[in-house]
Amino acid sequence: MDPSVWEAGSGPRLWCARASEYAARAAADEWLLDAAERARVGAFVRDRDRDRYRVAHVVLRRLLGAYLDEDPAAVGLVREPCPGCGEPHGRPAVADAPFHFSLAHSGDLALLAFADTPVGIDVEADPSPEAAAEIGAMLHPRERAELAAVAHRARPASVGRCWTRKEAYLKGVGIGLAEDPAVTYVGAGPAPAALTGWSLTDVPVLPGHAAACAVRRPGPDLPAPAAYPSSLTAADRHESGA
Repeated sequence: MDPSVWEAGSGPRLWCARASEYAARAAADEWLLDAAERARVGAFVRDRDRDRYRVAHVVLRRLLGAYLDEDPAAVGLVREPCPGCGEPHGRPAVADAPFHFSLAHSGDLALLAFADTPVGIDVEADPSPEAAAEIGAMLHPRERAELAAVAHRARPASVGRCWTRKEAYLKGVGIGLAEDPAVTYVGAGPAPAALTGWSLTDVPVLPGHAAACAVRRPGPDLPAPAAYPSSLTAADRHESGA
């Protein structure tokens, strides 16, 4: 991991870390985390969940330190005001940083996104058929109609794809799931819907998962999906736009 100091206009940068491959190193680097992060690590019951969280946050701090040219352990994380209520539980941020970032993790994967403008990223393992039915019922009416036209066996993957688009966008906006999932249409079909003021892009990851990234305009859009690797099995990270 050797990113250079952040330069404005360098484009959105995406990183992927596999918890199973990075867990031992992250455990050795736990000292980089702040007290709240270490308390969260200690609260997990399952080793898998603990490893995934620790990997995601150690990688985040190392990247923040490199982009800011600071000690990773000294980087102070804050929460921006929520655009819905004004309380400090919006997007995570570093005060006065020249970029925005977002973090998501699911299964064996952690994804991180950095951009000049507000950004949101999400990754999810494909839901079970039962969970897909429950989630699908909460979506936008047009998304529900699109899912109804999908073969039953393919519906969980379609639901997961739609959900990651929605959560990436809402994380980028800063309101998260405080917004009813039925409000904003992001699309459940092969391509994301066009959103005013935002670039929404699917991010290919490991089979059985879906991921998406939303970046607010004005600013550089994400590259076309073909610019991303079709598989991340050969490496524990990938950076785009460097």
